[in-house]
Amino acid sequence: MSSILIAESGSTKTDWCILKKGKKPVFFRTSGINPRLQSNDEITKLLSNELPWDKSVYDPTMVSYYGAGAGSKSKQKELKQVLQKYFHVKNIEVQSDMMAAARSLCNDKKGIVCILGTGSNACYYNGKKIQEQKPSLGYIAGDEGSGNHLGKRVLQYYAYGTFDTELRMVFEQKYGNNIDEILNRLYSDPFPNRYLSTFVQLLVDNRGHFMVENIIEDCLNDFFHHHILKYRQSWNMPLYFAGAVAFGFQDVLLNLCNQYELELGKIEASPIQGLLKYYKKML
Repeated sequence: MSSILIAESGSTKTDWCILKKGKKPVFFRTSGINPRLQSNDEITKLLSNELPWDKSVYDPTMVSYYGAGAGSKSKQKELKQVLQKYFHVKNIEVQSDMMAAARSLCNDKKGIVCILGTGSNACYYNGKKIQEQKPSLGYIAGDEGSGNHLGKRVLQYYAYGTFDTELRMVFEQKYGNNIDEILNRLYSDPFPNRYLSTFVQLLVDNRGHFMVENIIEDCLNDFFHHHILKYRQSWNMPLYFAGAVAFGFQDVLLNLCNQYELELGKIEASPIQGLLKYYKKML
């Protein structure tokens, strides 16, 4: 195999990389792709507008795509057809974002693999495949511990008057004080989970404030309670985390692991570097 195009997509951003033997990897970034929130035409339009693609320069023999919302066979089939048509490559692999995290973080080791980004999920990976995974309820009914979940809590604390004066002022300086405008944007935005995730920056910028620490710990503890602790393997195997939320609040994850007497493995902001190592063996 002479070259591979690797894509790792969440709901907010997609990392692309051309991997060619003897050459430095070439990276691109586009907006996130989620077939549960976007039609095939919308995905094709996104690729056309945002991916600087020149087939005469980049001519991969394989496209390996991993993404949020691509866990079901039907969505994988749809995405495969979109990618085949756009890139004109027959050899297309489409997998879930959980498989990206598992291959990146664990390689051939066993463990509980978790995603904490715009959305959230977890699985048990046996070193070769995802052996057990609870259903994901998505950004409306699930996503505990995610940017979506944390951002929703920030908005609630402001709107319900829970924030103290200091944090209320911080919120208004950053996001404005017109709750009607915020709600209009939230309920008209085609990607409300992305919009809610923007409120996480308030937490990042105000670490140490007791209300901020309470929000972070409560939301991440919800993820442990509803997801990680549901896997019996979590008691004797390491936990691996991928995603911006996991990477940004890794101190809280470590404290929770110590509290529950669980072993913390690696935490990475993005699975893309680990995927490069995984695929280099194929070239």
